[in-house]
Amino acid sequence: MKIRDILQKDRSTISFEVFPPKTMDNYASGEKATMKIAELQPDFMSITYGAGGGTSAYTIDIAANLMKTYNTPVLTHLTCVSSTKEKVHEVLGQMKDHGIENVLALRGDIPAASEFPLPGQYHYAAELIEDIKSQGDFCIGAACYPEGHVEAPNQREDMRHLKEKVDAGCDFLTTQMFFDNSVMYSFLYQIREMGITVPVLAGVMPVTNKKQIKRSCELSGTYLPTRFKRMVDKFGDDPASMKQAGIAYATEQIIDLIANGVKGIHVYSMNKPEIAQAVMHNLSEILK
Repeated sequence: MKIRDILQKDRSTISFEVFPPKTMDNYASGEKATMKIAELQPDFMSITYGAGGGTSAYTIDIAANLMKTYNTPVLTHLTCVSSTKEKVHEVLGQMKDHGIENVLALRGDIPAASEFPLPGQYHYAAELIEDIKSQGDFCIGAACYPEGHVEAPNQREDMRHLKEKVDAGCDFLTTQMFFDNSVMYSFLYQIREMGITVPVLAGVMPVTNKKQIKRSCELSGTYLPTRFKRMVDKFGDDPASMKQAGIAYATEQIIDLIANGVKGIHVYSMNKPEIAQAVMHNLSEILK
């Protein structure tokens, strides 16, 4: 089922993002975690993709198994930062062979000491989206950044590039994680003013340990509100308390988003079924 059709339903939706194992040694445990999350019956699941396609085979395998075992709609990521057009076309062909209809088109993070862009290859996600459109009837998603991409000179310029992705054929957007909902509401207002009208899924990450948030914010530049920082300061050295507090904070975020008209919620589960289960339990009546 295409995600653009799921998002047309007159109700709130929830999806979970998982990542494939980096090596075959970890495949069984990684697959087990994704299957446990699928048992919760989210509206769809999103499976990430290694830079340069390092885990692309695992991405497709896990996506295909989720569809076969649980009939779960899947969204497979596809990055182009270290891939040739030939490699991208090969992966898209494999997706078609497995009946995968949804692709999240990403440039991806540029690896250190790598040559980018490769001569005659993709420069931007918008180019990848155009190419995917030419390869078949895929439903295409793209990433967006409520606080602006870290490489963008300013937020207005970042939104201009976002408009290019939508104009290239993107069907929906998924945000980077954020911890202050007012940032999301301001972002939605600004992109609607620019004529971006595709559905936007709000990316929420339940933070369950102090190291996790430090690394994530270093990479993304995400703003941390005072209330969030106080929570981490208070509970960060007690793993059990931090997990409970982090899930509660994410739940409050989601409830506020839904109450303010944001229909699509995308949870960065970090392959932790117990976190996905707790979130679904906390929203059991709200998501009916």
